[in-house]
Amino acid sequence: MNELNLSIENVDPVVIWGANNENFEIFKKHFPKIKIVARGNGVKVLGDDKELNAFSAKFEEIIKHVDQFQSLSLKNLEQLLGASIQEINDSENVKTISNTGGEAIVFGPNGIVVKARTANQRKLVDSIGKNDIIFAIGPAGTGKTYTAVALAVRALKNKEIKRIILTRPAVEAGENLGFLPGDLKEKIDPYLRPLYDALDDMIPADKLKVFLENRTIEIAPLAFMRGRTLDNCFVILDEAQNATDLQLKMFLTRMGPTAKFIVTGDITQIDLPKKQQSGLNTALKILRQIKGIEIIYLNGDDVVRHKLVKNILRAYGDIQ
Repeated sequence: MNELNLSIENVDPVVIWGANNENFEIFKKHFPKIKIVARGNGVKVLGDDKELNAFSAKFEEIIKHVDQFQSLSLKNLEQLLGASIQEINDSENVKTISNTGGEAIVFGPNGIVVKARTANQRKLVDSIGKNDIIFAIGPAGTGKTYTAVALAVRALKNKEIKRIILTRPAVEAGENLGFLPGDLKEKIDPYLRPLYDALDDMIPADKLKVFLENRTIEIAPLAFMRGRTLDNCFVILDEAQNATDLQLKMFLTRMGPTAKFIVTGDITQIDLPKKQQSGLNTALKILRQIKGIEIIYLNGDDVVRHKLVKNILRAYGDIQ
């Protein structure tokens, strides 16, 4: 058994370990194969080299976070560790969880760290550098849209692209909402709200407002894509299971020479009329062999919402 000694002299140990050592207990559960001894401004960790290196890397990220923001909420901690607190408390296979976090995709306001939290989310992050079109397919709560938006924001911040375009079909989820008041933006915004929610976590409100006003970030219904050429931009089609064959073909053929496309969808939640075929099912069948297009399937192991969401999806038969 080897020993690792770390110093936390530049930050408040109480912030690191939490009130009543709440965070310390989370560390112990997340790294069950090592022994952690915290005394004052020092931390002694005992274990094998692989586990010590994993702990050291995560602990360094957390120290940097606390040094920058002078705080460490439970949400921050779970983002930095790469697993939810509920998963850490409930999982018997903590080793799998601790190895899926990876590097941060983007840093949002108020100390939010956005990173891949599951193996398939990490696969999505790794794939974007190798492919220009990615299909991310999976049930509710698997982080398809959130991870895709994070990749788009990262590309914008790194000046790899000039614009982000986010779109989805304006299809109601089994309801008839009738006439919606207001101008065009006010009519379509309810359909696009999940995309705004993701952006709110990743871009400061004042900056996001400017990006939306000058169309650096554009959010629009799928119908508005017809006739356009989308180049030097990162384009996400969300809820693609509600696009028809013609709509999805139209969308994919908007792609300019230097664009990146991510298509997300859940084939178990199709809201089209019963006689209308989902274009996503067709696309997955006929495009899978084309080089430069990758299809990534997320499953129940990737659900990162409340633990009950996974149980609900299993009860409905959407996951095993």
